[in-house]
Amino acid sequence: MKLNLRELKNQSAWQKAEIRLPRFNLEKVRLETQKSPTWIHFGAGNIFRAFLANVQQNLLNDGVEKTGIIVAEGYDYEIIEKTYRPHDNLSLLVTLKADGKIEKTVVGSITESLIVDGKYTEDVSRLKEIFTSISLQMVSFTITEKGYCLTRPNGELLPDVEEDFANGMGCPKSYIGKLVSLLHERYLAGKLPLALVSMDNCSHNGSKLYEAVNRFAREWVKNGFVDEGFSAYLNNQKLISFPWTMIDKITPRPDEGVREMLSECGFEDTADIVTRKHTYSAPFVNSEEVQYLVAEDWFPNGRPMLERGGVIFTTRETVDKVEKMKVCTCLNPLHTALAIFGCLLSFTKISSEMKDPDLRKLVEIIGYREGLPVVVNPGIIDPRMFIDEVLNIRIPNPFMPDTPQRIATDTSQKIPIRFGETIKAYLRSETLKVQDLRLIPLVLAGWCRYLMGIDDSGKPFEVSSDPMYESVSTCLSHIKLGQKGPFHTELEPIFSNDKIFGVNLYEVGLGDAVEKDFEELVSGAGAVRSALKKHLSEEA
Repeated sequence: MKLNLRELKNQSAWQKAEIRLPRFNLEKVRLETQKSPTWIHFGAGNIFRAFLANVQQNLLNDGVEKTGIIVAEGYDYEIIEKTYRPHDNLSLLVTLKADGKIEKTVVGSITESLIVDGKYTEDVSRLKEIFTSISLQMVSFTITEKGYCLTRPNGELLPDVEEDFANGMGCPKSYIGKLVSLLHERYLAGKLPLALVSMDNCSHNGSKLYEAVNRFAREWVKNGFVDEGFSAYLNNQKLISFPWTMIDKITPRPDEGVREMLSECGFEDTADIVTRKHTYSAPFVNSEEVQYLVAEDWFPNGRPMLERGGVIFTTRETVDKVEKMKVCTCLNPLHTALAIFGCLLSFTKISSEMKDPDLRKLVEIIGYREGLPVVVNPGIIDPRMFIDEVLNIRIPNPFMPDTPQRIATDTSQKIPIRFGETIKAYLRSETLKVQDLRLIPLVLAGWCRYLMGIDDSGKPFEVSSDPMYESVSTCLSHIKLGQKGPFHTELEPIFSNDKIFGVNLYEVGLGDAVEKDFEELVSGAGAVRSALKKHLSEEA
């Protein structure tokens, strides 16, 4: 079996392979979408194919919706050229269940795939046609947080952005420049309403998109490329919206084990596609079964009935609470703790760590005992049930090929939110004391131990990339495994840095405890395991 429209006609072969097919008329949906597009998505990566496209597929299967999704890619064009178009915009979704079973589904809700670049004249013409259609309700995005950045960390404009500011809408090079030029087409077509919906996994994503779009508009007004009415249009909340969302679903790179299972059932299109921009893709996409999308219900031109597909629509304030629940307590801190100790104890899969009684107990205590008392409860999702799902279904899933080494990347940028916010909440509490925290401080000490690049058996390993690695590792460079403390002189510059921890650990009363934890962790080979067991026994 090959993934294309012609092969789908041989339904018996797909049924024999236990691969579900779309239950709607693909040709009819594609014609209807071409005539009256309602949804275009920017960012043709795995989470779009595994999550959003499948939600719309289910709505089409049930007859709830009549049109599909148009996908557009403005960064890595090879995804369109090598993954989408050769397979008639079809995708094979492989859902990896925690009980070891898999579900295979051909997703046919993506009706067109377009390249967002002025050099592709036919695609640009079609994009303008879509953006000037009164039927268009929403433009969604999974372009990563970097996609909204217009400047370098030092504030300098990125070269493509600077060029676009100077040259206007002729042939923009930056992602946001391309988008704003299309929004200008919609403005000229009669100031038509539209929702611009960031679904990227970053805090207050709608505001990040708003700020980038409006910066472009202001610069183009200033330079005489557009009139001031365009900027006013983008800021009219009755016409243009930038809702906040929280998305949560793990869609790793194509997995070799999944590839083998597909080959065994007769599916032939399993080859890896690695683009020149280092995007990993394939005709199939593998993902976990659990997924969440919580969205602010702000759509000036209406929207698809995504609530029938499991999307939760609510207020901006509630979206913010859901995100804080996940990032500060119920998922991300647990992932980071497993990443740090997983690397130190030589694990190569996060799922395998959950079979280790010590590591499982570590994240259970951090989640249930230290985090839940100060969790931000959004009301629409129960935090305890969310942690239950994370620890019993999501992280232990043996099919998920995620590694502690990957999750340990950029940990210094994650700590202030994943642990610093909990520490601040304890400081604000009238009934809790920050000194009651036992295992979060151990994780913070464990991060410094991890940065030494020596595992618990004394063997060196490669530390994952981190923007603070050079400065922090320099402070630790004279400390050797087996050396006795105290290490206050070496550790004080690190633990007093509120940019890393969200607080100065000494000022909040945790500095001495984290120093002592670090002394335990470096006391010799096997000290990491011993320290874990000791701390866990004390919390029993």
